Amino acid sequence: MATSLKILFLSAEVDPFAKTGGLGDVGGSLPKALRQLGHDVRVVMPAYRKIEQGYEGVTALPLQLNVPTGAGLIPAGVFEGRLPDSDVPIYFIAQHHLFDRPQVYGYGDDPYRFAFYSRAALDLMVAALAWRPDVVHAHDWHTAPAITWLATAGQVDPRYANMPTLFTIHNLAHQGRTGWQIFDYLGLQTHGLREEGYGEVNFMARGIYHATLVNTVSPTYAQEITTPMGGAGLDGLLRYRGRDLSGILNGLDYGVWDPAGDPRLVARYDAERLQERKSNRHALQAYLGLPQKDYVPLVAMVSRLDYQKGLDITGHVLHLLMNGFAGDAQFVVLGTGAPEYEQMLAQLAGYHRDKMTAVLAYNANLAPLIYAGSDIFIMPSLFEPCGLGQLIAMRYGSVPLVKATGGLADTVLEGETGFTFRHHTAGDFWQAMQRATYVYNTDRAGWRQIQLNGMAADYSWAKSAEGYEALYRQAIARHQS
Repeated sequence: MATSLKILFLSAEVDPFAKTGGLGDVGGSLPKALRQLGHDVRVVMPAYRKIEQGYEGVTALPLQLNVPTGAGLIPAGVFEGRLPDSDVPIYFIAQHHLFDRPQVYGYGDDPYRFAFYSRAALDLMVAALAWRPDVVHAHDWHTAPAITWLATAGQVDPRYANMPTLFTIHNLAHQGRTGWQIFDYLGLQTHGLREEGYGEVNFMARGIYHATLVNTVSPTYAQEITTPMGGAGLDGLLRYRGRDLSGILNGLDYGVWDPAGDPRLVARYDAERLQERKSNRHALQAYLGLPQKDYVPLVAMVSRLDYQKGLDITGHVLHLLMNGFAGDAQFVVLGTGAPEYEQMLAQLAGYHRDKMTAVLAYNANLAPLIYAGSDIFIMPSLFEPCGLGQLIAMRYGSVPLVKATGGLADTVLEGETGFTFRHHTAGDFWQAMQRATYVYNTDRAGWRQIQLNGMAADYSWAKSAEGYEALYRQAIARHQS
């Protein structure tokens, strides 16, 4: 039997304590799956306002960290809790002036906030709690200061020296740029990178450069980010680290996303009771004020409304769909975002009140009913590191129609588990929509098989965790050789 590993998990977001996107989902799910494999996983994140104000099950530890920085020793408190439905400990670095704020991100001193958190997290586990991990797993640029410090100043302290690291890229577009003075703050000296301008530090680049191994959240995205089009200015560095770069698909929390047990649905079902979906469809149509038609493709989109999600090519496709160019159809969108896209969708919904509803809001309880009541789920993303919507849609029997990019290309197979298009154009998107609606309208047995294929696919966190375990062991072996 393989030996158990001690894994330090660093993430700026961990669901349910803080979540703005997919990073939070990974932070809340992957450690639990690793624990199921028998590993000792400990998670550290900042103590944001929600924690400072009191969070059920989270208590203050009777210790104070004195975190060494270029500005002197800065005190920090520590809270401790458990990830829900697990015995995985999570620690929160509390520094009132840095983290007790209304939002998680978006502040001018973000690089300093997360540099402090990264340094404090290492100090907490290794110095204060005397727990040296076998591997440090750091996520996105916010945790790259920890990897940078370990690879430089940390090498002269035997407590931290030669510590294997894995750096996971969730979204390459956010890179954490700041001035060279941040290295004085972290108490380290190093050289500049080609990807950094004069006097600039790019923490995403630093994480990629200094980590033992680098991975991202789907195999196709791992390839895309090594190209000038997908590399966000870091493609050269990623090609340089190419032998150390891999992709592992994010998983889906099957305890939360399960049509057979989801309390948010009107009727629960599985692959053997697929006919029960119809009750959810009727409930969704009633909620949206749409006619309760059974044999009309009900197309859905649940998304943040911005350019990354392909809204620039969606308007024309919806115009054609709602005007009957692929036969009768209904459409629902749930999401908020850029005002121009909200206005576009509201305008279309106003023209087609009997066919389309735009719910321009955040509504976590409506989303499961949309997955369970729709026939086609669209994700025309310009780029998508992994994507969660298509995985939920397949699990709930809604057939995904996606642009073949990143994790969408890895999970949705044309004609088998959904429909895809390759070029980011309204024309290509519309052709895929026509194929999907044609199969829906003319081949019921074929449509049912695509639904069943998607529902049978295994995208559980257990599978992803095994992939991460292999990377951890590879990183450890690299340091032992």
